Amino acid sequence: MQPCAESIQWAQQYSLDARVIELCLREARAVIRRQNGVLITETHHGFICANSGIDVSNVDGGQHAVLLPENPDRSAANLRRVLKKRTGLAIAVIITDSFGRPWREGLTEFAIGVAGMKPLRDDRNRRDPHGYKLKASVEAIADELACAAGLVCGKLNRTPACIVRGYSYEPVAGTVKDLLRPAKTDLFR
Repeated sequence: MQPCAESIQWAQQYSLDARVIELCLREARAVIRRQNGVLITETHHGFICANSGIDVSNVDGGQHAVLLPENPDRSAANLRRVLKKRTGLAIAVIITDSFGRPWREGLTEFAIGVAGMKPLRDDRNRRDPHGYKLKASVEAIADELACAAGLVCGKLNRTPACIVRGYSYEPVAGTVKDLLRPAKTDLFR
């Protein structure tokens, strides 16, 4: 792949690989911001993330880059089907990646694909232990479970998957799209 002039210029300015920058731009639906050698993009999936979620770490020493799955929900569904065939168990599958978050340091795991579970738990209109009626409590349980798995798998442990036991989830056909905030209610765009 031949990087365009824009990718070459950006890469030279920050000592980056122009080919990776070109991939980031090609995988982006929109560039939200570019600063200090980082592109904040919206991927074709709707994720807002650094460099379109493209990784060169944990690949092969930086010779290749890994892109996000074309359809992470479909990838999760395919894994779920294979696991059911091999084990006889219908378990939920969450595909994750590490993402940064605005106003917070450090990376955390983030659900990018979901199969076999509802990714959100809506506790609105329920009452807390003090009788207060909840008004805004919709928990991103797929992201929370992704974070729990991230603690076990780690970045350097060569553990690509783990099993989370003991969490009671709603076994329905979920999609990661349920986790994406619509632009009309996004206060930051």
